[in-house]
Amino acid sequence: MESHYVSQAVLELLASSSPPTSASQSARITGASAQLILILTPKPLDFHLLGKQQIMPLRWLFQILDMEQELQRKWECFMEAIEFAQKGAFDAYVAVGGGSTMDTCKAANLYASSPHSDFLDYVSAPIGKGKPVSVPLKPLIAVPTTSGTGSETTGVAIFDYEHLKVKTGIASRAIKPTLGLIDPLHTLHMPARVVANSGFDVLCHALESYTALPYHLRSPCPSNPITRPAYQGSNPISNIWAIHALRIVAKYLKRAVRNPDDLEARSHMHLASAFAGIGFGNAGVHLCHGMSYPISGLVKTYKAKDYNVDHPLVPHGLSVVLTSPAVFTFTAQMFPERHLETAEILGADTRTTRIQDAGLVLADTLRKFLFDLDVDDGLAAVGYSKADIPALVKGTLPQQTAVLSFPGATEPGPRLSVHPYSYS
Repeated sequence: MESHYVSQAVLELLASSSPPTSASQSARITGASAQLILILTPKPLDFHLLGKQQIMPLRWLFQILDMEQELQRKWECFMEAIEFAQKGAFDAYVAVGGGSTMDTCKAANLYASSPHSDFLDYVSAPIGKGKPVSVPLKPLIAVPTTSGTGSETTGVAIFDYEHLKVKTGIASRAIKPTLGLIDPLHTLHMPARVVANSGFDVLCHALESYTALPYHLRSPCPSNPITRPAYQGSNPISNIWAIHALRIVAKYLKRAVRNPDDLEARSHMHLASAFAGIGFGNAGVHLCHGMSYPISGLVKTYKAKDYNVDHPLVPHGLSVVLTSPAVFTFTAQMFPERHLETAEILGADTRTTRIQDAGLVLADTLRKFLFDLDVDDGLAAVGYSKADIPALVKGTLPQQTAVLSFPGATEPGPRLSVHPYSYS
């Protein structure tokens, strides 16, 4: 199996006697004595500095938790990582991989730092109790090897909750990585469809955070700052990051998919992933992401191209973008100007467009963008039909963090029961 490339900068940081850490972290890595560091990775690493005994020079001791089977058994792997971290008394954590690896590492750090907490204490409501995190966590270095989730920048950890057959998550600023290392050379191994699907996640992070319910319309206002949600709604700061990321996607995603040697394009997409992560990590996402979790979780027979798996799989980015034309047709009635602005960024000529047609124009622009990248068209292409919509709705409604962030969430009436799935 191909090993992950790990950049010289990462190796030098890990081998240094005193890598940088956040001043707010209660635990500080120093070179004064041997330190125990947990590395989570989905594949074997090219850590040439690690000997057979997994002992690193310069007083560093590493243990590597290989998560190679994470796609096959996400829930078991998630819980195994937490148990491994709780037993290890680690001083710091390093996550090298995609979003699942980084999110698992965040959770491992959290529950190892709060070993007496019940698992559901920190899980978002209504599935969990959604308690605020008040314990200090250890430093966590995140090294993304894909260009999609932006997890190296966010205080969110998404996982499959096996007991209810749904995806849910933990959302707290406390679990944000201390440091994210963005090196585009980590992405050169990605096949074309993986680049495309990862890029669609960036696309929807940017679009959803920019069109999310604005921060000043959210209610009720928390009585204590510690209970403020991680997702605040669209705001002047998140808007800057979202629009910047969207412009990069519009310019570079197709190039990154079509030419694996286009380092400029893959570099910009790697940065766009982080930029969009900063945006949605503050503003939140809404319906595309909220609806994506049952789409990927209830998959029947579909197997994505370029993914080396022996089981049905709808990749996260694909599950998100499939509904985007229908979603933004639906949400444009609330903030049509923003929908029209994003359509123009993605290439639409909006000079003569009526404002009431903003959703349709953005939807058509997205369809053309996806068609150019040979994306499966609608949910029917990944094995769903109208008969599956009740189950998909049932799997969406628990995603309250996302569902309540869409721009019509403050409107009275049955809006939250409307589910704009695009099945054809």
